[in-house]
Amino acid sequence: MLYLESIIGMDLFRSEPMQLTRVIIPVESAHRVISYLGELGLFQFKDLNMEKSPFQRTYATQIKRCEEMARKLRFFKDQMFKAGLTPSTKSTHVSEISLDELEVKLGEQELELIEMNANSEKLQRAHNELLEYKLVLKKAGEVFNSAQRSATAQQREHEHRRVERSLDSPLLLEQEITDLSKQVKLGYVSGLIQRDKSMAFERILFRATRGNVFLKQYSIEQPVIDPVSEQKVEKNVFIVFHSGERAKNKVLKICDAFGANRYPFTDDIGKQQQMVTEVTGKLSELKTTIDVGKHHWRHVVHAISHQYEQWNNLVKKEKSIYYTLNMLCFDVTKKCLVAEGWCPVFATSQIQKALTKATVDSNSQIGAIFEILTSKESPPTYFRTNKFTNSFQEIVNAYGVAKYQEANPGVYTVVTFPFLFAVMFGDWGHGICLFLATMYLILREKTYSSQKLGDIMEMAFGGRYVIIMMSIFSIYAGFIYNEFFSVPYELFGQSAYACRDPSCRDATTIGLIKVRETYPFGVDPIWHGTRSELPFLNSLKMKMSILLGVAQMNLGIILSYFNAKFFRNDIDTWYQFVPQMIFLNSLFGYLSVLIILKWCTGSQADLYHIMIYMFLSPMDDLEDNELFIGQKYLQLLLLFMALVAVPWMLIPKPFLLKKQHEERHRGGAYQPLHSYDENLEQERNNGRREEFEFSEVLVHQLIHTIEFVLGSVSNTASYLRLWALSLAHSELSSVFYEKVLVLSWGYNSVTIFIIGIIVFIFATVGVLLVMETLSAFLHALRLHWVEFQNKFYQGDGYKFYPFSFALISDNEE
Repeated sequence: MLYLESIIGMDLFRSEPMQLTRVIIPVESAHRVISYLGELGLFQFKDLNMEKSPFQRTYATQIKRCEEMARKLRFFKDQMFKAGLTPSTKSTHVSEISLDELEVKLGEQELELIEMNANSEKLQRAHNELLEYKLVLKKAGEVFNSAQRSATAQQREHEHRRVERSLDSPLLLEQEITDLSKQVKLGYVSGLIQRDKSMAFERILFRATRGNVFLKQYSIEQPVIDPVSEQKVEKNVFIVFHSGERAKNKVLKICDAFGANRYPFTDDIGKQQQMVTEVTGKLSELKTTIDVGKHHWRHVVHAISHQYEQWNNLVKKEKSIYYTLNMLCFDVTKKCLVAEGWCPVFATSQIQKALTKATVDSNSQIGAIFEILTSKESPPTYFRTNKFTNSFQEIVNAYGVAKYQEANPGVYTVVTFPFLFAVMFGDWGHGICLFLATMYLILREKTYSSQKLGDIMEMAFGGRYVIIMMSIFSIYAGFIYNEFFSVPYELFGQSAYACRDPSCRDATTIGLIKVRETYPFGVDPIWHGTRSELPFLNSLKMKMSILLGVAQMNLGIILSYFNAKFFRNDIDTWYQFVPQMIFLNSLFGYLSVLIILKWCTGSQADLYHIMIYMFLSPMDDLEDNELFIGQKYLQLLLLFMALVAVPWMLIPKPFLLKKQHEERHRGGAYQPLHSYDENLEQERNNGRREEFEFSEVLVHQLIHTIEFVLGSVSNTASYLRLWALSLAHSELSSVFYEKVLVLSWGYNSVTIFIIGIIVFIFATVGVLLVMETLSAFLHALRLHWVEFQNKFYQGDGYKFYPFSFALISDNEE
């Protein structure tokens, strides 16, 4: 443990020493003080105005101004998104701008963009209307021209027949002239309607006018942009012929109800050509105007994009400064602001330098006063992590933030978490694949850190250093298991076993013989593919899981001793650490020793029988299961020690805590005449009113004892998941290799072999490298949270959140 502390540092083993401080700041230098402390990022302010609502605080007006400027910046960001631009992150030499100047500039830019957008919308709508009008003129012109040609031909034919019949029947000619004079000219309405509404439109027209209209529709091949919705819509050109004003009014109302765009039209061919020419000319003029306007709009937005980041950072900083100032309270003279908060002890000199600098820069006659307070309040927890250790610390924090200065499991999680993962994921082929994928993320670290990634990609990128440690340990475990995509290799020498004869005919019945020294590292490759492979690996991995579990649980109990020693809690040392170590190692520590002895001696003793009858028949002789002389008497001693450890944990601690409480509060009725620190006096009074509930303490200790006793069994059994998942991973890998890759090779077909390779790759990536990785990760997480951390880790602290400009998020409100 001391070695790990020297590598990773004491900064991670225990949280930084914190202190509660008070800063008295003159009003004229308050803004600069908060700004410099925000740049330093090592001071967590306490809210001294909890009783006030946000609108009753001193700097509520300034915060509203910042929110309004933030709204304008969001509007600019939307405009940049429409233009396909992103805020420039390049460092440009831009002159510093004050908040008042920025407020005026943002207002001017917003008004300019709003006006440009309104003009652009009007011009674009007029352009879209003219496009629709041009389509109506084209389609309706074709209809009227065709009808007029047909009518002219019919009239000529009719006149020719009339001349022939005029000689025979002059009275019939007079009747036809009279009928022609009675003909009524029809009115018409033209426009465009959405294609999906055309059938309903025709049906309503027929019902409303009782069939006294004539409707012609012509579909337009390409979708057109609707002037109202500004969306591309498939439309039809329609012409409705009607008779009379009453029918016309009905047609107009129905057109409006269906959202049809109506356009005027004339049946005069000469005027039609003139209208088409005018519309074409207007379209050309509008197109030129719109292009010029878009170019100017894009130029303005492009100029904003270069300064957006500077403006956005300034607004966020100012808003956070005023939000922090609202947490401060005025002193009795109303000339100074009083701030209280937590800071690390090592940051004292840096904070004092920042206060001095703020006083000088603001030309204040009075400097800020920095003083350290005494408090019984639990300080926040602060670990100085880097980008490597931060991911492991977040795994611990997900369970619970460490109590102030208690032993941090994050130090050991750096090694134990990827190692336990590798025990379940041991295959150096899969480990190499995982390593290469993670190295790609690490090499492109700068690129991805400045981009917005998806949820899954963000999670993988955030834990890139955890994953690369997992892959390295997986390669190591794969060498131990001697598995490369389930295939064994003689990497460290030849196998220690061989057949009795060259033909190996009796290898399956008689077995192999040892012909050379034991395989130097890992599992001998000769075991793979034999009948005894599964029983051998089962026994090996199951016993290895128990050894690893007992070792990690012992580490957790040892850390509880270091916690008790650090907090000078002798009761926890003698009545929690000692009996827990005795109980755990009397049973499962003894089992671990038996496993190692059986490995070393090659004994055939049944460990299940030994452990079961150690409780059921402790006085019986072990006979063939005896591993060493005096084992029976040692088991009786260990069983007695385990039984004694239970009341040792349960009974003394509550009584000792009660005695300690009474000694601490002896003489509590006396009160000092004067108190120099009101906060300390108030805390003394609060502490004096605390009552010791013996029944609650006793029940809590009973629950804790039962939980540890039962947990020792269940937690040890829980570590068998290492064996189960390792076996499942190995068997799945073997199935994919033998039943997909090897089987496809046996068909002697290139096509089938290529298909087999593709299926093997997808199965390996999808099942083994994704699902199995996630499964092993979650199981390793459970072993750390439940089996390891519950032995010593309380996790009831709260995180240190300093006021820092570097921590201001983009989504801050």
